[in-house]
Amino acid sequence: MEAMTGTITQEMRQLLDTAFAPTRLDIINDSASHSGHSGDDGSGESHFTIEIESARFAGASRLQRQRMVNAALGDIPGNRVHAVAIKARAPGE
Repeated sequence: MEAMTGTITQEMRQLLDTAFAPTRLDIINDSASHSGHSGDDGSGESHFTIEIESARFAGASRLQRQRMVNAALGDIPGNRVHAVAIKARAPGE
């Protein structure tokens, strides 16, 4: 369900695959719906939604899961990408 598969999308997928060995990973490029808004740098890769399911999230709070994903993505959120919405779940949730 990716609107676009650019370099940032590919990099995020690789980083998340390595960090979490997810059973499900969808990276949705929402940039087109933010065109001309704050944070749109014209690259077509400024806003994303990440839906990820991994056993590594079991027992972690929503905030802890978001911090884990942001840590795995390094300098991408807030630096190279304006916004990343994260929906992180453990299997069975």
